[in-house]
This record gives sequence, structure tokens and C-alpha cells, in this order.
Amino acid sequence: MKVEELVRKAASMGASDIHLIKGIPAMCRIDGQLTELEPVALSDDNCKAIAKELAGKYYYQIEEIGQLDLAATIADERVRINLFRQQNSISAALRILSNKIPKLSDLGLPPVVDEFPTWQKGIVLVTGETGSGKSTTLAAILDEINHTRGEHIITLEDPIEYIYTPDKSIINQREIGKDTESYADGLRAILREDPDIILIGEMRDLETIETALTAAETGHLVFATLHTNSAADSIDRIVGVFPEAKQGQIRLQLSTTLKAVLAQQLLVRASGKGRAAACEVMVVTSAIRNLIREGKTPQMQSSILASANVGSLTMDNCLINMSKRGIVSPEAAFEAAMDKDYFKKYISIR
Repeated sequence: MKVEELVRKAASMGASDIHLIKGIPAMCRIDGQLTELEPVALSDDNCKAIAKELAGKYYYQIEEIGQLDLAATIADERVRINLFRQQNSISAALRILSNKIPKLSDLGLPPVVDEFPTWQKGIVLVTGETGSGKSTTLAAILDEINHTRGEHIITLEDPIEYIYTPDKSIINQREIGKDTESYADGLRAILREDPDIILIGEMRDLETIETALTAAETGHLVFATLHTNSAADSIDRIVGVFPEAKQGQIRLQLSTTLKAVLAQQLLVRASGKGRAAACEVMVVTSAIRNLIREGKTPQMQSSILASANVGSLTMDNCLINMSKRGIVSPEAAFEAAMDKDYFKKYISIR
């Protein structure tokens, strides 16, 4: 069973992911639902052969550390690959990436997101669980900068997903594990490489977060992702990485450098075809800066509601709006809502 054939077939079906696991047929995910890609169950030898083909000279890493992340072009599709050991065999999860970076205006994001590419400095966080479209949103923002501003953009990614074609900007894309050992190492080096704009694939550890804050303080525009579901969670996650004695200083740095948090999740459209992004946006105002400094994250939701005039939007209000406009079904929106009682005040659920 050839990987090229599986990727070609999955892409033609509009799949986002392929899963290859010993003992069951190859599966793919279409609009969030798993479906069979091939009727025949994969053997241990099938899985090993596929892993060797995909990993090439890096196959030893699976043997040594149990997993491997990489990206490749297969059957003319950009694919993000994760190979991992489980129950004495090797499994593969393949994410099919779009070859074309979408226009920011085509993503259906809240209007204030269109302003992100015009900002000069500070930190912008794009958050959400795995598969929520964070990479696509960030690629669209960076490509908008690429086509409108003459800047030096450097990305740190694990692995590289979208490939940019330099236009008005110059772009360097560095891959963790290949071009630099870690996010922290790569970020330290970036500050010596004369960047204007920095993309950090994920703010995973204390050192990376600390360096990102320093980069923003020294006049760079920094984009980064976190695996959190709301703006308030993002603040708590960042601060919580640091020892208690240092948290006050980090809150202060965050309050002065954070520009906005965009939290997103993908929901199946009401038509059943494709998915749409539901978003929460927190544009940082002076009131929110005070809440960050004082550690009053539970009050942020009220401040987001109160700052709608600058483009802020709560997740629940976004879902109510999407439901009213028929973009997603009321049931799907209700399932994704943070405050179910609040949602039911505006949308009736059967």
C-alpha cells in the first residue's frame, strides 16, 4: 500500500487527516468525522514500511525516542507527519495541508483580525486545541504582511507547514530539530538575525516565553500559539509556567507587550460540508492590562464584553451570531459554547 495513493485519495475526498494503525484499515478525517479510507486492515509490516518510507534517514529517531515530526510533499500535497510507537508497532498521523495560503479575508474571522498585519510590535497569541486552524490563521496573517510590508520575517516551526513565497518581505523559515535544536535555542539566535516579525510555532517552556516577551519589549512583532481555549486561560497558562516569585514580573511584561489573543475552534457547517471558525478575540485595552497585572483573569470575560467597540468578541457571542446566521446549527454551537445557560437565553435548543 503506497503512501502516495493514500494521500491522493484522501485529498480528493477533502480529508484533513490520515491515520495509519496496525490491525485496522487506513482511516481519514473529513469535516471532523473519521471514515474508512481503504477496506483492508494494515499489518505491522505495512506500518513499518510506511514509516521507513516517510522518515527516511530520520527513522532511527522513532527507535530512539518513540516519535518523529516532519513535513513532506506527497502526491503534490504538503503533509505534516507524526510517526510514533505504540503497543510495539508504529502508527502514523498525517495532516494534509493546503498548498495555497488562504487570504486572511477569506477565513471568516472577526473583522479586527484584519488589523493584525498592520501592527508594528507586541505579542499576538492564536490559541485553540489541535486541529482548530491556528496554523492556517497565522499563515494568512504573515502572508498578508508579506504582500503589504517590507519586513524581515523569521519563523520557528515544528515542523514547517506552509511555505511562503517572498514578495515585499524577506522570509526565513526554520524547523525545530533540523535547523535549530529547540524553540528556546532558535529564538535566542533569532534576536541576532535582525528580524522585524517573529513567528513561534508554540510557546512551550519558560525560556521560550521569556525570550518572546523580551523580543516584544524590544520592538518586534511576535506571533505565537498556545493550546488553550480562551483568552483568560492563555494568560494563566503563560504565567503558570513561571515560579511564583517571578509571576508578578511576567504579568507586568505581559500587560505591556500583549496586543491581542485570538482563540478559535472549528465547527462543522450547518450544510454538513466544510467547517467554520468560531472565535473569541481579546484586544488588550487599558482595563485588560490592569487585570493582567493584578492577576484578575476571571474578570476578563466581562472586559471582553465591554470592549466590543475595539473589536473584542466572546466565544459565546460569536457562536450565537453564527447560529443566527445559519452558518452552524444551533446544536453544534450550543455544544461548543462556554456558558450554556447564557447561550440558551438567545438561541432555543431542541
